[in-house]
Amino acid sequence: MAADEAVSQASKRTTSRRELARHEQFEQISPEVGELDEAAFDEALASDPDEALGMLADLTAATDPKLRALARSLAGRLMLDIAKRGRTRPRGVGKIVEKPYEPEAGDIDIDASLDALNELRAGVGIDAARLRVRGWARPGTALCLMVDRSGSMGGKPLATSAIAAAAVACRAPEDYSVLAFGKDIVVAKSQDVPKASEDVVNTVLALRGFGTTDVAGALQVASQQLARSRAGRRVAVLLSDCRATVEGDVVASAHALDEVVIIAPRDDPDEATSLAQSIGARLALVDGPSEIPEVLARVLE
Repeated sequence: MAADEAVSQASKRTTSRRELARHEQFEQISPEVGELDEAAFDEALASDPDEALGMLADLTAATDPKLRALARSLAGRLMLDIAKRGRTRPRGVGKIVEKPYEPEAGDIDIDASLDALNELRAGVGIDAARLRVRGWARPGTALCLMVDRSGSMGGKPLATSAIAAAAVACRAPEDYSVLAFGKDIVVAKSQDVPKASEDVVNTVLALRGFGTTDVAGALQVASQQLARSRAGRRVAVLLSDCRATVEGDVVASAHALDEVVIIAPRDDPDEATSLAQSIGARLALVDGPSEIPEVLARVLE
């Protein structure tokens, strides 16, 4: 399913002020219809980051259109800022390659630079552009994030998914994709199609959970997305409890990918732990959205 269609469906499901009032600090942050007090939100964020981020995620679906727009604008900026607090570049496995001459880039490749070196011996000035060196090059990294939107998705789980989308956008801005899966797989951002990071975050925030969980299908679409990349390292990041409720061979689908890491909720880790052991994936557990940047950095090292 395309992201625009999914967002259009999700935008019809809004949350009233009465429902939003279940958050303790809602009245301070939105004292009147159409208002969002960013100073009060900053205080809430400092006091309890995960609760504040969960509330902000719910505010992006507010019935009040002005409050909804203000929340989406704040969420897009804030979640990208939080994502940048983690280390922003995953390591890759380096290899020796031939490349154009640059000072300190490596040792002169005699064979590849032979013509230019012969001219130097003949007394002709050397053209540095014709010299080649051999040095270490670190290949690019491509990421595909899969966020689980099955069941009830709002509050902290939704904020966790949005910050994860922001984090992969920061870590691989030129080569990443974001999928949201339940019964259907929504491509929020395609691997080879540019899209503003804030738009990606808000696309994820607009998705509300429902239905069954097609883990195998998500892994298969992730494989298709990563196949579009020419990066030396291609990593699928599965953000889910991994409890599949749609038939499919999850293990076989995972084995078709070069590399899989799993990030699962700490209070429900059993299925994710079992899957990680079955496919040799790295596993990390999180309590809430504020942990995502550092956790993602750690599992990608």
